[in-house]
Amino acid sequence: MSEISLRKLTLTDVATLSAIAKKTFYDSFSGTCTAADMEDFLERYYNEQALYAEIEDEEMKYFFAEIDNIPVGYILFRAVISNFEEAKNKKTIELKRLYVSSAYHGKGIAQKLMDFFLDYAVNEGCEIAFLGVWEYNCRAQYFYSKYGFKFTNYRHDFPIGNTPQVDVYMIKELK
Repeated sequence: MSEISLRKLTLTDVATLSAIAKKTFYDSFSGTCTAADMEDFLERYYNEQALYAEIEDEEMKYFFAEIDNIPVGYILFRAVISNFEEAKNKKTIELKRLYVSSAYHGKGIAQKLMDFFLDYAVNEGCEIAFLGVWEYNCRAQYFYSKYGFKFTNYRHDFPIGNTPQVDVYMIKELK
C-alpha cells in the first residue's frame, strides 16, 4: 500500500467531502435507523452547502487522509470551550468526526488521523481533548480508549431523524 498523506481541505473539495462523508456515515450507521431517517440525515448534514459552510469556518479544521491523492478518510476538529467539569478553565479541543472508507479499514488510516489530531492539539497548547461517540459503537470506543480517552458521565441525544440515539463523551488529558 502507498503512503498515507494528510491534506487540509479547501472549498474546492466540498463535492468530494460530501460524497465520502455520506458514504462513510451510511456504512457506519445504516441499520441503526430507518432508511428514510438515514436519507434525511445525510441530505441535511452532508450536503454540499452545509459542508461548504463548515470548511469556510476557520475554526473548523478538516483534513483528508489520502492514498495516491485519493481521499480515503477524513477528520474534523475544532478548539471549543467545554462544559465538562474535568475541563473547566482548560484549553480544550473537540474531535467532531473521524471516518475512514470501509475498504481501507485496518490499514492504519484512522491511527494516522488520530495521531495528527493529538499532535495538533498538543502543539496548540490544548490541555483536554474530547469527543462524542454513539453509545453502541464499541469498535470506535475501543479505538479511542487505546489512545487514552476515558468515559465521562456526559451524554447527549444524537437522533438520526426520528430514531433516538445517544452519544457518550470521552475525554483525554493532554498535559
